[in-house]
Amino acid sequence: MQSYSPPYFNDPRRLVKLQDAFPQIDQMYKAFAKSHNFPSYAYGIILDGQLVYSGADGFIDMAQKIPATVHSMYSVASVTKSFTAMAILRLRDEHKLKLDDPVCQYIPEVEGLKITSDAPPITIRDLLIHTAGFPTDDPWADRKLGESEEKLIELLKKGIHFSNAPGCTFEYSNLGYTLLGYIIGKVSGSTYTKFIEQTVDLKGIKWESSQISDALLAHGYRWMDGNWQEEKLQSNGIFGAMGGMITSVETLSQYAAMHQYAWPPRDDPESGPLKRSSLREMHQPWQFRALSVNQCAEGEESIIVNGYGYGLNCLRDAQGRIFIGHSGGLPGFGSNWYIMPEYGIGVVLLANLTYAPAYKINLEVLDKLIKTAQLKPWQLPPSKILQERKKDLVQLLPHWKNVSQTAIFADNFFLDYPLQALQKESKNIFANIGAITEIGQLIAENQLRGHFLVSGEKKDLKVCFSLTPANPSLIQQFQIIEIEK
Repeated sequence: MQSYSPPYFNDPRRLVKLQDAFPQIDQMYKAFAKSHNFPSYAYGIILDGQLVYSGADGFIDMAQKIPATVHSMYSVASVTKSFTAMAILRLRDEHKLKLDDPVCQYIPEVEGLKITSDAPPITIRDLLIHTAGFPTDDPWADRKLGESEEKLIELLKKGIHFSNAPGCTFEYSNLGYTLLGYIIGKVSGSTYTKFIEQTVDLKGIKWESSQISDALLAHGYRWMDGNWQEEKLQSNGIFGAMGGMITSVETLSQYAAMHQYAWPPRDDPESGPLKRSSLREMHQPWQFRALSVNQCAEGEESIIVNGYGYGLNCLRDAQGRIFIGHSGGLPGFGSNWYIMPEYGIGVVLLANLTYAPAYKINLEVLDKLIKTAQLKPWQLPPSKILQERKKDLVQLLPHWKNVSQTAIFADNFFLDYPLQALQKESKNIFANIGAITEIGQLIAENQLRGHFLVSGEKKDLKVCFSLTPANPSLIQQFQIIEIEK
């Protein structure tokens, strides 16, 4: 195996800097909750896998005036979906199913359901990434949490109407995740609720409000005509696989930290309920979802590409920052969590208002934390071979003499970069910068690509190069860029 060192955070004062932002975060959540009429909310800030700050305000029971805490238990709705997806991957990793298995292999009642004659069979993967062709069904499915497996099978036997052909496009489907819950039960020989609990191995997960004490249970409310109207708490049935979980900020923060722990790839022993590689697989944007505009903490607008992984939203903004998590909404509740693996931070927000738009403020909070604490993404140590090739390049620059005596260039290199042209360009560009004052450190972009600065009296140069996958790894690409001081 080639040598590998994982990226790391090189600022030992990250937590101290983050703490300076906490008073502002309190005010941001408070103002957002007030403007959106939250009866209560609870939130948490995660750093490097630990819940480092939390807060709560308002009442989880308006009639009894029971205050919210980070231990309060909220219905988290579609946040449940990533738990269901994790259970599916656990079964996949145990070789009990394959993601490209036809769903009809486990649910015969699905066989033959088609919108067109050329439509492919619906697969487990289609259900995971919402490409089964089912219609968006939030209002309908959100009222069906308590329905039995028998009701689900009866529904399938009557036939399903499609909005799209399977495998063609993303369309969010609660029915799809309900079918995943049914498959989990059938393959595991347990119920999906028990198997999910075994998979994530976290205390503090409930599926029925009757299991929770009055002091902890958040009641759900809808804001109508200037008043809060209580929503009836639903029981949990087969549709709960798409949104029936009840939990707290404390527990959901541990779950978010579990996903954060999957990053970066490294050689450490496995210690979680799911392989780190399987968790990272969940985080990949397997299906494009939308292009949107989000408002940052300072009021600027940021373009966001929204993809969907396995039970998770995968976002990338115009600055290249990655957000992984999921939102939830039910009559009476709204929730969201995000982690940013390359920054080591995450947020969780739970509220007891119908479809509370928790994701909006969480994106603003993450932006505020990064800017206020001046957090930097993790730093990748240069690989051994990248360092060696930098040293070789420095010895050749600026004159490119004795090139024939080196063996560091791939067979394409001098076809793409003729030696005389390189010598001429190098002579001119180095003449412009004056005397060389410093050769900077190598900045690794990945294991086989990087750059370094050559500082001059007048200008600086950015020297970029990339290596081949062959062994030994040789220089295949090269570029020098002038940088004004």
